[in-house]
Amino acid sequence: MAINVANSEPIAEGLFTWPSNDPRLLGSKCNNCGVVVFPAQSSCPACSSTSTETIELERKGKLWTYTIQCFLPNRPPYEGPETPATFKPFGVGYVELPDQTRVEARIKTNDVSKLKIGMDMELVVEKFMERNGKDVVAFFFQPADELN
Repeated sequence: MAINVANSEPIAEGLFTWPSNDPRLLGSKCNNCGVVVFPAQSSCPACSSTSTETIELERKGKLWTYTIQCFLPNRPPYEGPETPATFKPFGVGYVELPDQTRVEARIKTNDVSKLKIGMDMELVVEKFMERNGKDVVAFFFQPADELN
């Protein structure tokens, strides 16, 4: 899906590179113990060091675990395009990246029944909804075999 970059904004600042032809999630790496986390943090959750650096994470990983969201999340805090009439179940899971960082994300798939732990996943960034006349882009992971 083509995104009009001039009329778009990320769902939240600092989660991923945007605008970008090759968007990446932004995590942080501890300069003391080497732990990598997402989203980026100013201190390390493992050793409490404040010596961290923001890094771009890999786009590909494996589905570590997941669940199927079968009901419309509460509003607030959820802010999304679905209504009770348009809601369809969707996957939510953790994708483990090559450095063993696990990222929680909504899973974009054509068929939630085909999700399997260990399957190859890839990051996608695309329009999620509209807000104040702008396209709001968010990140998802999608089964690699469903990418166009």
